Amino acid sequence: MPLEDKPIPPAREERYDAQRIEQKWTERWQSDSSLYAAEAHSTKPKYYVLEMLPYPSGALHMGHVRNYSIGDALARYMWMNGYNVLHPMGWDSFGLPAENAAIKNNTPPKEWTLSNIAAMKVQMKRLGFAYDWSREVTTCLPDYYRWNQWFFLKLYEAGLAYRKKSKVNWCPQCATVLANEQVVGGMCWRHEDQPVEQRELEQWFLRITKYADELLRDLEKLQGWPEKVRIMQQNWIGRSEGTLVDFDLGGTVGPAGSTITVFTTRVDTIYGATSVQLAPEHPIVRDMIARDAALRSKVEELIGEQRRAKEAGDIGAIEKHGVFTGRYAKNPYNGEAVPVWVANYILMDYGTGAIMSVPAHDERDYEFAQKYKLQIRLVILPANTDPEETMTAPPLPFTPTDGMLVNSGEFNGLSCEDAIAKMSARAEEKGFGKATVTFRIKDWGISRQRYWGTPIPIVYCDKDGVMPVAEKDLPVILPDDVKVTLAGGSPLMNVSSFLNTTCPKCGGPARRETDTMDTFVDSSWYFYRYADAQNANAPFDSATIAYWFPIDQYIGGVEHAILHLIYSRFWTKFMRDMGLVKNDEPVTRLFTQGMVIKDGAKMSKNLGNVVSPDEMVARYGADATRLYSLFAAPPDRDLDWQESGIEGIQRFLGRVYRFYLRNPLGTRLGAAETGQTPSLQGDSLPPEARAIQRKLHQTIKRVSNDFQGRWHFNTCIAAVMELVNEIYGAEEAIAGGRVPGSLITEVQRNIALLLAPMAPYLAHELWEMTGEMSNLLKASWPKYDPALAAEDEIEIPVQVNGKLRGLVVVPAGASEDQIREAALADEKVKAAIAGKQIVKKIVVPKKLVNIVVR
Repeated sequence: MPLEDKPIPPAREERYDAQRIEQKWTERWQSDSSLYAAEAHSTKPKYYVLEMLPYPSGALHMGHVRNYSIGDALARYMWMNGYNVLHPMGWDSFGLPAENAAIKNNTPPKEWTLSNIAAMKVQMKRLGFAYDWSREVTTCLPDYYRWNQWFFLKLYEAGLAYRKKSKVNWCPQCATVLANEQVVGGMCWRHEDQPVEQRELEQWFLRITKYADELLRDLEKLQGWPEKVRIMQQNWIGRSEGTLVDFDLGGTVGPAGSTITVFTTRVDTIYGATSVQLAPEHPIVRDMIARDAALRSKVEELIGEQRRAKEAGDIGAIEKHGVFTGRYAKNPYNGEAVPVWVANYILMDYGTGAIMSVPAHDERDYEFAQKYKLQIRLVILPANTDPEETMTAPPLPFTPTDGMLVNSGEFNGLSCEDAIAKMSARAEEKGFGKATVTFRIKDWGISRQRYWGTPIPIVYCDKDGVMPVAEKDLPVILPDDVKVTLAGGSPLMNVSSFLNTTCPKCGGPARRETDTMDTFVDSSWYFYRYADAQNANAPFDSATIAYWFPIDQYIGGVEHAILHLIYSRFWTKFMRDMGLVKNDEPVTRLFTQGMVIKDGAKMSKNLGNVVSPDEMVARYGADATRLYSLFAAPPDRDLDWQESGIEGIQRFLGRVYRFYLRNPLGTRLGAAETGQTPSLQGDSLPPEARAIQRKLHQTIKRVSNDFQGRWHFNTCIAAVMELVNEIYGAEEAIAGGRVPGSLITEVQRNIALLLAPMAPYLAHELWEMTGEMSNLLKASWPKYDPALAAEDEIEIPVQVNGKLRGLVVVPAGASEDQIREAALADEKVKAAIAGKQIVKKIVVPKKLVNIVVR
């Protein structure tokens, strides 16, 4: 009987109905609240797999689906390999978008946020993601943010939380602080003709710089992180060894004094300094422009240019502009007065905000000097230059660090390395400088003049000053009765029941801090809370953390490579120093997935190119939606969305389903029960059956290797597709009884197992169709037999003098002599060597034959 004509059990439809199957298994899974729960006391090895928690914007998009499908496939694979798996989910639910939505929709931020969470949670469950929802964390709820406040108090006690003045973006019309993303082209996002000003406000900072050396050094421990992420963090931390040198202005300009302190990594070139350049926001520049309106106008232009370059994300590419201040400063090494300029490419947040410009030995300085006709003086020559010979100047700028000093007074003839050491020592000896180490990373400013965030647990008392809230009074609750306007400062300033309080020390009247915390605080430690989410007495239990941490696998976008991941590393090190955790780092392995691209750009609500997973699930099913996100590209590369691709995946799933329907369990039992099933030893199977068996074991090997190694789920899925094609190609042999029923059972059982991490709905249905009653989630991952996966015959290329002349097929275990004989017997090879002398016959077993003739 042909495969197509086999009777179909009446209980199941011929057509693959994803909606029916997925609804059935959704109901079953949701009836078991402990299905995905990690075991509290287990002897199994642990595995903590985590995808970065989302901001509850209202709906998932396909970028989310891709991220979560990767993590879910891994979690399911590890369950099937006998691990105690922790796979939680939560919500990064504070932030500015909720305030914007409150104005646009006249909906309170809390109501908008919790409604979005509920909707997105429904989406996640419909997609079949295996999360332990008993560990759900929502960062905007008091049971979470009270511990943000508790950690702040601990940081404050340790001297790591402090207050200082810092610049903010200020819109005069809004009368409030703007986030960087609310500044567009130097203008307010709400008032497009209003230039944004820079104002100084008292703000709270966390002293992350205390850990700068350790954060940099411990990058070496993170061998399971992508190299590009470690390099990005290394550059962000930006450790530089160099020298501080004071240039004297020869008279006070204003409150900032009369000394310009520059930081340089190349003090050996200081005799070639022909100007000093200041950042536009340097305090001494502020003093200068206070009494010079013309200079102020030009400096403001430079500030605008610098701000726009920062917004564009590439300050290094800025077109260099500057303005001469009319002042000169004395180089302490040679006494030379050099002009003082303000330049748009000098940053206030790097070094001291001032540089000595050495155009002969720095590319940026050279470009600037050429543009403004500044002097260029050579002070470094190539190493081993003979000073007695006529000096030939190298092409400028000459930037090697292993040269020799010239035109540098008493330091002439020294190597650059020796000169740096001696010149730094001279600066310290004479009191005009010293050797030092600086970092690009700055302390973390956590103050936000916003409503929707964690209240900072500080009060201000006229008598006792700045006072931390007592731990027993936590949490400081964020009030709900707030009118959000995004104007006039923080809305909390207008809530008297929140603002007015008593001093925890003297009991007198006090006012609360109205700034709220940066939302990166929420995401810096949330994954610890997952491990002990219901703890009402502490952020978590240390013994529980010791079991689960560090995280075995963290998955998210590369856009979080710097801030989130550096802040979370800092938070871990601080908690370690508190004695709360034992691990130095939060994450062992990090994976950064590629973006989902549509119409040539990253999927984005702003661009209007978002594809809704709801629509895809309704049309094709959750399994097809998930499987396409894994199949369309390797997970570390960008995925170009094509709906035709998901249609193809749905057709593949339909083929798999029909294979099970047309070969149901009942049609395979008779032969087995009567003892008529042939042996499943490879050498005793008919050729068609052996081919299926071989492909099955090769497929198990390929899929297992991909899960254990490079995570190329696209090749995993392709391997299963090839197996299914092999089976359909053997329809006639199956119908003719040349493929044992027990082998068909083995194939069907293993296809269900192989699909389980990636297409769980259909896999569970197929598992049940094979007669299995056990929980597929905890079923054992299949093992392949190397002997059964091996090819019976292999194809070997034959070269003559290095050029391909033929292909021969030999037994997989053929000896070198057999391979050599087969090569020489090939007709094409015979023709190529006819009439020539064979010099050498080279055999590379299972790879190649090369015959050398002349």
